Amino acid sequence: MTWLNPPEEATETPGGIEVVTGERTDFWRETFYGFIRHNGHFLWESVQGDFTAEVTIAGKYRALYDQAGLMMLLSDQHWIKCGVEVNDGVPVFSTVVTNLRSDWATMPLPFDPATVRLRLSRHGDAVRVDVARPEGGWWLARLGYMPAGLPAKVGIMACSPERARFRVMFSDYRCGPAIARDLHNGE
Repeated sequence: MTWLNPPEEATETPGGIEVVTGERTDFWRETFYGFIRHNGHFLWESVQGDFTAEVTIAGKYRALYDQAGLMMLLSDQHWIKCGVEVNDGVPVFSTVVTNLRSDWATMPLPFDPATVRLRLSRHGDAVRVDVARPEGGWWLARLGYMPAGLPAKVGIMACSPERARFRVMFSDYRCGPAIARDLHNGE
């Protein structure tokens, strides 16, 4: 795997990789705020066609917009990031789908967000984000559009737009064949 914008620290452990972010890092394009940022930390691998990536994240979320999760990057104008992010003092589940401009959606997590498992799937021109339920199964968090047929960079992402040294642990990362397209089976 390869870093886009290596973090201040990245330490491989038997359980995964711990990342400490640099100052004022993010991925965003224009909408509402009027700026472009493409300096977040992203550890990626190349993927062709449909896939599902999964990871468990455990972060020390404190400051506004502290965030960690998964990302798929087609270009600097076409990408998705998803994971836990601080919004108004509360860690929520967050997704940003960017097709020329970013759009952002959040949802509260009905469990302690200290440790969250999530997955990101690509099915043709659709991207799907799911969050693991503590009791088993998955919640659909987002279904969005992303251009089909383009090679993708997929992996883990961490940003801290308002500070430096946000610390997060990524574990049990895997990327492989896409899960079934069935959205409504809770699996």
